[in-house]
Amino acid sequence: MRPALSVPLAVLGAGAAGLCYAAGFEVRSFRLRRVEVPVLAPGARPLRVLHVSDLHLTPGQAKKRAWVRALAGLEPDLVVNTGDNLAHRYAVPAVLDAFGPLLNRPGVFVMGSNDYYAPMWKNPARYLLPKGDPQLTKDRLPWGDLRDGFVAAGWVDLNNARTRIKADHREIEVVGTDDAHFRRDRYDEVAGPADRAADLRLGVTHAPYRRVLDAMTADGFELILAGHTHGGQLCLPGVGALVTNCDLPRRQAKGLSRHVSAAGKASWLHVSAGLGTSPYAPVRFACPPEATLLTLVERPAVG
Repeated sequence: MRPALSVPLAVLGAGAAGLCYAAGFEVRSFRLRRVEVPVLAPGARPLRVLHVSDLHLTPGQAKKRAWVRALAGLEPDLVVNTGDNLAHRYAVPAVLDAFGPLLNRPGVFVMGSNDYYAPMWKNPARYLLPKGDPQLTKDRLPWGDLRDGFVAAGWVDLNNARTRIKADHREIEVVGTDDAHFRRDRYDEVAGPADRAADLRLGVTHAPYRRVLDAMTADGFELILAGHTHGGQLCLPGVGALVTNCDLPRRQAKGLSRHVSAAGKASWLHVSAGLGTSPYAPVRFACPPEATLLTLVERPAVG
């Protein structure tokens, strides 16, 4: 009867090895991805945009903080932060330190639910099940201090806001929403056709729900940046993300894709897999933590 135990033991051994890899190595294996987006007018010189999302930072995560600070060496023309920076009530100074020299670059930001509410323990299996309303703790985080720190450094708050900014002497029309995952988005307050005279029209949101993406696309924002999905966080090689934690298709859980709205209009969509996880689920598998340097280049000339 002893040989009959070999298969279950092998499965348990493989599972334990996978968990050790996911929690001990991959979750700290930070990567920089580089992507080109053909979105600028013909003849325009490239524009470098650093997209950072979902740090979920705690005060003790020195390696993550140092890795983010080092991104300043890329000298991006614009920094876009798509939220979920905090994972601890005392993490604001650590987040501002992590962004440190990047705060001297032009930047914009929106908030995610985990900037407002502290993380909570959940049954990990619930992540793979159909979602109801998001669960939020009563433990609020000091998001106002984080916002004030970003704004004091010169970054633009795009939570349900719309404005124009300059980056590399280019005029960029930007629009953003607060976190759609728990329905703080108010796009109707900032809706309207994008200015075709701008050098770039950029949409920013934390959670890439289709209602927000469709509205931005309809208004002519040709590039939209988002986070929230963690790229699936637990992925299968050759399959990809099992869930997106929103209504975005799994194939768009991370990276660059074309978003086609219900009305048939299209925009570029970049979803960051993010740099962190909840402290209560500190694992990643086949989906390493990342930031992305987007090099915006000229789109092909028509005709």
